[in-house]
Amino acid sequence: MNATAPVFAGLALLLAGPVPALLSRATWPYRTPRAALVLWQAVALAAVLSAFGSGLAIASLLLVPGTDGRPTTSPTREIDALGLPVWALYVVVFMLTLLVGGRLIYAAIRVGVHTRRRRARHRMLVDLLDQSEFQHAERRSADIRVLGAAEPIAYCLPGIRRRVVLSQGTFANLSETELTAIVSHERSHLRARHDLVLEAFTAAHEAFPRVVRSKSALDSVKLLIELLADDSAVKVTGPTPLARALVACSNSTAPQGALAVGGPSTLIRIQRLTGPLGDPRIAAGAYLAAATILVVPTMAVAIPWLQELTRLFRA
Repeated sequence: MNATAPVFAGLALLLAGPVPALLSRATWPYRTPRAALVLWQAVALAAVLSAFGSGLAIASLLLVPGTDGRPTTSPTREIDALGLPVWALYVVVFMLTLLVGGRLIYAAIRVGVHTRRRRARHRMLVDLLDQSEFQHAERRSADIRVLGAAEPIAYCLPGIRRRVVLSQGTFANLSETELTAIVSHERSHLRARHDLVLEAFTAAHEAFPRVVRSKSALDSVKLLIELLADDSAVKVTGPTPLARALVACSNSTAPQGALAVGGPSTLIRIQRLTGPLGDPRIAAGAYLAAATILVVPTMAVAIPWLQELTRLFRA
């Protein structure tokens, strides 16, 4: 029982720092982005659960047996049984765990509220600036808005009232097939709700203290969701039109809360399209690793902990 809290704490620190740093340097996720994204989600969830598990294990150590053999919550009896230094240490660690939990909830609410406010304002703006006189086959779709900018721009605004935002420069510089690839890419983001994945990782990133968190997880997830959208577009038009469209829109920018087709990862994505996509063996290994990260450590420390609590409450 005494080893449960250190194991949970060590696992949380490992999954919040070194593991993301190591995983972010790997190149195999480029071939199997869906499996890699599942693995990243498993690592993040296991880190959060381990942090809370450590705090709960510490809290259980404060439930020392009273005179009747049953656990007591009296601080004086706890201090008599544990000693003041040990009792104070347990309380501080437990309070820090509650603080991390509070920070996680606050970060999730803050990121969600601010992101949706920015999207709502920008959605209203693109609706007002929409070049309705610009006619094109793709323009007939209700979710597409066209801005009067000469440079190629393409991004999407997720949500209930979703939008795919293009510029006149996008129509002028891309062929019909390339335009279809870009729109397919953005609509893949909207269908899969990749924005929710980013929100979750952003909240987790902001919740953990700076000394233990790693930005590599957030950056890697951003790249993976772009690769997933690329794969969806490739199924519609093939890799060559998408690669040409990515080159044309490589400098495309988007407001916060939107998902742009261009960006700093464009070169990696174009190079990836020249090779084979997908590897069932690597994907299977990633899914197995994700399940292992979630199940094995949790079962290894949770079962003895639950058994000890059951014995304590039945005493």
